[in-house]
Amino acid sequence: MGDRRDPERTRAALLDAALVEFAAHGRAGARTSAIAARAGVNKQLISHHFGGKEGLYRALVERWEADEASYGGPDTPLADLVARYVEDGIRQRDLHRLLLRAALDDEEHSGGLDADDLADMRRRQQAGEVTDRLDPAFLLLMLQATTAAGIVFPGDVRRLTGIEPTSPSFATWHAEQLRKFVQTLAG
Repeated sequence: MGDRRDPERTRAALLDAALVEFAAHGRAGARTSAIAARAGVNKQLISHHFGGKEGLYRALVERWEADEASYGGPDTPLADLVARYVEDGIRQRDLHRLLLRAALDDEEHSGGLDADDLADMRRRQQAGEVTDRLDPAFLLLMLQATTAAGIVFPGDVRRLTGIEPTSPSFATWHAEQLRKFVQTLAG
């Protein structure tokens, strides 16, 4: 694959390769030489297209943020929103592993929760969608952790449910359980 023939294809290959490497080794542990080799291109093309390893990482986070924006807006019921995170975690497992690694390492640009998410949870509480008996920050943290259970605890998922955590059947089961759980939070 040559950059001169198809720069967009090269960029896409580098992003796909970087996603696998960052998910497996974290931001600090991923090597540009491994990313380039996986993409089948010269290592210098990372600098050419992304300004280096950090630019490549930021491009992945930006891609995540664009995907996340498609989950729904303020009118999307919280139960559906949470289910979409679960379903996307199965569909884009490496991306979610990358984001979890960034969160574990307390990295800037981790794609994590922010003040807008907290304001949205407060709004949902005021609207009666979820109980106001719980701190909205706690609710966000709990839902974030719960949606990641299939990625963080794959062995536990297998042992407790008998379902492969990377399978569509787990995504369906997990999303449905979370929908029911969030619906019980309205009390």
